[in-house]
Amino acid sequence: FLNFGIHPLIDHFALFQLRGKRIGIVGLGRIGYQVAKRLEAFGCSIAYNSRKAKPGVSYPFYQTVQELAAKSDALVLCCGLTEQTRHLINKEVLAALGKDGVIVNIARGGVIDEKEMVRCLMEGEIAGAGLDVFENEPDAPKELMELDNVVMSPHCAVFTRESLLDVARLVVGNLEAFFSNEPLLSEYEDD
Repeated sequence: FLNFGIHPLIDHFALFQLRGKRIGIVGLGRIGYQVAKRLEAFGCSIAYNSRKAKPGVSYPFYQTVQELAAKSDALVLCCGLTEQTRHLINKEVLAALGKDGVIVNIARGGVIDEKEMVRCLMEGEIAGAGLDVFENEPDAPKELMELDNVVMSPHCAVFTRESLLDVARLVVGNLEAFFSNEPLLSEYEDD
C-alpha cells in the first residue's frame, strides 16, 4: 500500500500547507492588510508590494512584484485593477514564483495575464491557483476546469446576509452625513 514513500492518493491532495509559508501580498491596502493579519495567525511570514512602502508597517516591502514573487511561496493579489496593474502578474512574475508557488487572486481578473497563468499551470511552471475572479467574468477559461491544481469560486464571498446589511447601513449613514454636511462614515481611500 505505501511501497516506496507516500501513497499516490496522498501525493495528489497534499499540495500546500499554509503554516510557515512565505506569503507575498500584492496591494497592502485595507483588504490586503486584513489578509496579512489573518495569515500571521497561521505562522506565515508576510512581505508585500504596493505602489509605495506603508509607514508603520513591519512587513518587508519589495519594490517590484517580481522580487516579491521570488521570495514567496504564494502570492495573494489584493490590489485594484488600473492601467498600471493590468497583467501585473505576467510571465516573468509567474516564473519568479516558480514551480512550487501558488497564486491566489481575490483582486480583479485582469491583474493576471490569464492566458499565461493557464499555460504555467498546465505545464507545471507554478504549483497551483486559487481564483475568485476571472479576466472575462463570468466566463472562466475551460482549461482551468480540467486542472486538479486550481480552486475556483464564483466571486461571491461578500454575499452574506450580514455583509449586505452592513453595506446598506453604511450607504444610508453616508447619505445622511453627506446631506447634513457632516464627515462621511467611510471616506474613499486610494490604496
